[in-house]
Amino acid sequence: MRWQDLPLGKRPPGRWALSARFVIADLPEGRRLIENGEVVIEADRVIFVGHRFEGEVAARFDMGDAMIGPGFIDLDALSDLDTTVLSMDNQPGWQKGRVWPEDYASRAYEMYSADELTFQKRFAFAQLLLNGITSALPIASLFYRAWGETVAEFEAAADAAEDLGLRVWLGPAYRSGGVILDVDGAMRPFFDEERGMVGLNEAADFAVRVHGTGGGLISGMFAPDRVETSTETLLRETFARADDLDMPVRLHMAQGEMELHTVRRLYGKTAPEWLDGLGLLSPRLIAPHATVATDEDLARYADNGVTVAHCPLVSARHGSALTSFSRLKAMGIRIGMGTDTAPPDMVLNMAVGLMMNRVTSGKGDAGSAAEFYDAATLAGADALKRSDLGRLSVGAKADLAVFTMADPLIAPRIDPVQTLVYGATGRVTKATIVDGRLSMRDGAVAGMDMISAREQAQAQFDRLVACYPERTYRHPPVETIFPPSYPRPEQP
Repeated sequence: MRWQDLPLGKRPPGRWALSARFVIADLPEGRRLIENGEVVIEADRVIFVGHRFEGEVAARFDMGDAMIGPGFIDLDALSDLDTTVLSMDNQPGWQKGRVWPEDYASRAYEMYSADELTFQKRFAFAQLLLNGITSALPIASLFYRAWGETVAEFEAAADAAEDLGLRVWLGPAYRSGGVILDVDGAMRPFFDEERGMVGLNEAADFAVRVHGTGGGLISGMFAPDRVETSTETLLRETFARADDLDMPVRLHMAQGEMELHTVRRLYGKTAPEWLDGLGLLSPRLIAPHATVATDEDLARYADNGVTVAHCPLVSARHGSALTSFSRLKAMGIRIGMGTDTAPPDMVLNMAVGLMMNRVTSGKGDAGSAAEFYDAATLAGADALKRSDLGRLSVGAKADLAVFTMADPLIAPRIDPVQTLVYGATGRVTKATIVDGRLSMRDGAVAGMDMISAREQAQAQFDRLVACYPERTYRHPPVETIFPPSYPRPEQP
């Protein structure tokens, strides 16, 4: 059988082998780089990693000048049409629809239809596979929602993940409140505790129902929206439910100035200090982004086993950075990786993260490509308590990514991991295999026409942008909210 004849979206029958110039192997003595290596897969498991398998296989596929490694684990994976890209050159965010004005908050509505939300999950999941991401914890904005995410759209997300072949942890985002702008443009928090608890109860029921479905591809999680939109009651109950079900909790905190000021105004503390006082910091917690965490906050993370989901691309775009990756590692804080923006490119995130780490640490040799590669694989798996993910070892799940080293844009090659991080992007991903199933090959995703999907996504995004004046302070026209980079010429 030829590589191009291997059916997308299915497991090949029997044992099959992938070979390449380089293989990242996780051996009993540690992570190693094998030159001219081979990986053998049977059903959903890796049964061999080494130079040459001597047993029988049904088929062998030579990837040539490529690197085979464990698939990436995205702890903060983009799962909608990213609206943060609208704010990169359009600031301040509160004047550009990133904070609801008071007269819109009372009548907020769903700016996408149920069918559009379902499509977006499929489109986003396909983009993750295109970038070598095999495990994902989806994240989406609530700015365009009536309140929180719905169980119905996450049931559709579970179907999409199973259909496309992506391993996911799913839980609709819920909240007890938010921040709005009053008529004078001042920010103030508002809360609806009952609405938040309804969302939590629905999310918990969903998590129990889907956990372990899709042949094991689907797991449950808890995803309260942000720390400043959550109350003590909501968070206490969230962690109690998560403890009972042994599921992860992802909560965005220590990520921005608005949150910092809001939480201090409400509780007189930073968010990590507040949660620590409530006894809620734990190894169960995955906390993006830690860019405004104080030294004391970071010490709390270290003492309580919190995992930081590091999303350097979206942070750097907005002028913030983790201070610093190397420092947090030295403190004993586990750091996994997330994308959290478009493009959902983990390779690009590793590159930006490495560069920002050296800038913020003041050391030109701080960190390494291997450390960021480990963060995007091993650390994410450990945060999810899955020793069978994020590694290529005998008995591990067959979740792999293949990256070409033959792209002329990344010549000359140094070491394959360094070349990937310093000289490439996710566009060099040649194949993505999840649970022993070929989910993506050469830009084609099982069950998706990516060209027509991209056109559909753009049309939906354009309709959303047209709705921005409704949810923007003083309701200016779209061309005022998002002016073009250069003025358009006068029409004759």
